[in-house]
Amino acid sequence: MTVRLATAFLFGTLLGTGAMAQSSSPQFVNTLMPQPAHLSVQSGTLELTTQFTASEDKFHDARLDGAVARLLKRVENQTGLQIATAPASGSATLTVTVDGAGEVIQSDDENESYSLDVTASGAHLQAATVVGAIHGLETFYQLIQPQGAGFILPAVSIQDSPRFRWRGLMIDSSRHFQPIEVIRRTIDGMAAVKMNVFHWHLSDDQGFRVESKVFPKLTELGSDGDFYTQDQVRAIVAYARDRGIRVVPEFDIPGHALSWLVGYPDLASGVGSDGKGNNQGPYAISRIYGIFDPVLDPTRENTYKFLDKFLGEMADLFPDPYMHIGGDENNGVQWKNNPRIQEFMKAHNLADTAALQTYFNHKLLPILQKHGKKMIGWDEIFAPGLDKEAVIQSWRGFDSLAASAKAGYSGILSAGYYLDHINSAEEHYLVDPLPAGSDLTPEQSAHILGGEACMWSEHISPRSVDSRIWPRTAAIAERLWSPQNLRDVDDMYRRLWVESVRLEDFGLLHLAAEDMGLRKLAGTQEITPLKTLAGVLQPVGFSERYQLQHTSQLTPMDHLIDAVRPDPPSRYQVKITVAEYLKDPAGATAARAQLAAWFQQWVDAAPKAQQLMAAPLLESAAARAQQLGDLGATGLQALDYLDKKQNAPADWKQSKLALIEEAKKPVGLVRFTVLDPLQELVNAVP
Repeated sequence: MTVRLATAFLFGTLLGTGAMAQSSSPQFVNTLMPQPAHLSVQSGTLELTTQFTASEDKFHDARLDGAVARLLKRVENQTGLQIATAPASGSATLTVTVDGAGEVIQSDDENESYSLDVTASGAHLQAATVVGAIHGLETFYQLIQPQGAGFILPAVSIQDSPRFRWRGLMIDSSRHFQPIEVIRRTIDGMAAVKMNVFHWHLSDDQGFRVESKVFPKLTELGSDGDFYTQDQVRAIVAYARDRGIRVVPEFDIPGHALSWLVGYPDLASGVGSDGKGNNQGPYAISRIYGIFDPVLDPTRENTYKFLDKFLGEMADLFPDPYMHIGGDENNGVQWKNNPRIQEFMKAHNLADTAALQTYFNHKLLPILQKHGKKMIGWDEIFAPGLDKEAVIQSWRGFDSLAASAKAGYSGILSAGYYLDHINSAEEHYLVDPLPAGSDLTPEQSAHILGGEACMWSEHISPRSVDSRIWPRTAAIAERLWSPQNLRDVDDMYRRLWVESVRLEDFGLLHLAAEDMGLRKLAGTQEITPLKTLAGVLQPVGFSERYQLQHTSQLTPMDHLIDAVRPDPPSRYQVKITVAEYLKDPAGATAARAQLAAWFQQWVDAAPKAQQLMAAPLLESAAARAQQLGDLGATGLQALDYLDKKQNAPADWKQSKLALIEEAKKPVGLVRFTVLDPLQELVNAVP
């Protein structure tokens, strides 16, 4: 990417489609995300006017009608045009031809392909199913670009289908409950980037989050009053289906089950007060995070009778073919310490607790099948004797996923897509569920269904959750949809920042929440210097925050770490601009000017940011403001030495590298995003 484009996107694209507005020619600027499988650019453009209309000429139903109506509303909002009433079939600007509704209950076998042709006289979208048409309508919307005083679509021909059939996002609603409006806007964002599975983590040690009318104590005693009613669940399932997204629930068993046991302690495996595994409890919701001893008892038939009734009730709420059983992080302590369970294991030739968990899964599988469900679980369920119908979701990595594929199991990759680790979009983008050079055979490769981003909720609130998911998840969505050889990180970021603005259409707060948080923390509207500082900061990762803050479910999420965004534009832009400058310090004048402007901005902002950082909730990170000015001054001095081809004093270089090393420490639970390229700049000084 050129510095001109880098600068435009850092300062301009966040206001809209900045790069596209630079030219008044009909040139196509590709901001599609995810990139289609096949795209060819034609000559000409389709002008958008108040006469723009859309019609469905072969098949339509309520779901397709709704998708087209949402497109028209978004076109109005994007262009300011008042869209005309839909015309008779055959005379529309956009004609949507769909063969049929598709599957009654959407599955991973649904045909999601579509084709889209845009010419100067109109656009034609074709798809076999409504789901394919929904994806094509998103592409149509992303093609809109400004030209002159109006808006156009470039003439293109697109034939598109996904590389993987499972493109998911998991939200954990147990550790911190996420309100319905968060779930709705997240689903809208998923649809915009063609994701198709919403994995809803609904039970864990910190809370049980869905109403059960059969076992009401699950939420009466296990939720703190924060749960989804069955009517709300049905509404979310319908909302997601209207956008081509499946909802897969997760009820974590046999471990991570404290919230089950608060109301139903007889399900537990502990010894109990009589020393024989009876009179269990009392149990309580855990406010801290970790792996806990209490687990369900797999040796009692009453456990399976309970699960049969409960899973049958949930199967009616969640029509998707899959149900996630968790199955992770069971330490086996209660099983090892219960004499009755140990005797059961000996009687059934179960060598260890892993074998007992496989026994549990064997008993659970026919219950799921009885209710029309397929089993999914985390890596830990992959053990000798597991039924081949089970699907493995891998948090351990590709090697673990590949091992299950070689053994004949279907699987989903989540390792590398953990959003709470605060990795960059670049890092997520380069992780592949089926990387080039894999030793899997074609038959084994077919077992890799796709991947799933994971948003665990230990450290999020309804205000911060959007910035932890978006826009990085759009990069993961492209990895799961687009061809394998699409790996241009520069171009990914160019398009990601455009898509980030488009995602605001749905009320997502990933951009707006930072300013809201800074205003709240500083207690003033005058936060410009603080925004400059926040723009080069990002949160520390999950483990670091947990260790430094000793977080629990009761930890307030209202500090600077909760306001700043993961992977802000500064990280990548400073990196590539420094790299371009160092290739030719004498000739890269644009890069040099851009770096100088950034460094001077830091120097100027630092004193006023220091004043604002005196606020109570910012004080722990106050050192960052002083460091911002020092880092800016260091950058300006380095540029000066390089401009003059002048040797710096030995103590200058030593002191500046020491300054950078000090700034790498996680003060105030936030980290600078720009230290590595700044260190390269200092090291380049003779």
